[in-house]
Amino acid sequence: MPDLDLPLLILPTRADAADATTPRLLIIYTGGTVGMALNRSGGLVPMKFGRLDRKMPELTRLPFRLELLSLPAPIDSSNVTPQDWLYLAQLIGHHYADFDGFVVLHGTDTMAYSAAALSYILENLGKPVVFTGAQVPVGANRSDAQRNLITALEIAAARHARAGTVRVPEVCVFFNDILIRGTRAKKVESQQFAAFKSENYPPLARAGIGLEFDDKSIRLLPASRLKVHEALETGVAVLPLFPGITEAVVSAVLGVPGLRGCVLETYGSGNAPTAEWFLSCLAEARQRGVWLLNVSQCEEGRVVQGKYETSARFTELGIVGGEDITTEAAVTKLMFVLGLGLGEERTRELLMQDLRGEITL
Repeated sequence: MPDLDLPLLILPTRADAADATTPRLLIIYTGGTVGMALNRSGGLVPMKFGRLDRKMPELTRLPFRLELLSLPAPIDSSNVTPQDWLYLAQLIGHHYADFDGFVVLHGTDTMAYSAAALSYILENLGKPVVFTGAQVPVGANRSDAQRNLITALEIAAARHARAGTVRVPEVCVFFNDILIRGTRAKKVESQQFAAFKSENYPPLARAGIGLEFDDKSIRLLPASRLKVHEALETGVAVLPLFPGITEAVVSAVLGVPGLRGCVLETYGSGNAPTAEWFLSCLAEARQRGVWLLNVSQCEEGRVVQGKYETSARFTELGIVGGEDITTEAAVTKLMFVLGLGLGEERTRELLMQDLRGEITL
């Protein structure tokens, strides 16, 4: 595992460092557009994060203690790997006792995958881990970086007024004006500021003139201590179905050497072709021990295996219905559960359970 003792930079704010009640937040910069800035020639270059307060003077007015940790080599989100998720989780675990909340600056393309993965890896999370980023770099005209970061920090510091307890003890994504559970986020826009959608679940909060939290939708504080898991199974694939898909394509995907699990992106409420060759491919994969998770291609709704004849055989074959889970949460759930190295029965139980708010039972 790479070094966890990376240097921390204290950012100047108006917080009273001597006041023990002042929230202490850690910003973790992993890469992405939010970390780019315009040079004198108008080109985009990586920003020196030691000068973040100059690019965002709004930070100096926040009533929080802020510290910044930047990965040694920023990662374009298209290059993010499961090993990066494990390292990021270890970083949060390493600093967990010293901070009240965490804000992760991340590229938008795979942010939903990273947020879902961290949701599983960080078991019994009792503090906010808020992912955010930007569509337009800092310093560019009409950048959304400042608003997203400032609001993410406010969310990470939020407490219940009377009890003083953490407001959002879970991994989530804040973007534009909504806070989304990490296992429910999906990127739906590449050209507009409203880049993310909360799929099949209400937003945890909305940002207008003030922050409006939907407390009944937010997970409760855990009763146990944080556990940071250390393994993910990378032998996972996604097979999206489409009219005209051939036996050669299905066999090639399900026959990948070392494959342990596959997300089947099916039609409607979990439907798929009834051709014998297709069902045989699925049956052969299951006989080899490949776990198949049935997820709908629809953005809304849920999988109901057996509702139509076209999905009735799935349960007989041992395929797990994914309910209303997103593809991003399904991929990372397979990686997480299979990475636990459990037996057949327990693995099936966990795949069918709601582990981190990823499905509505």
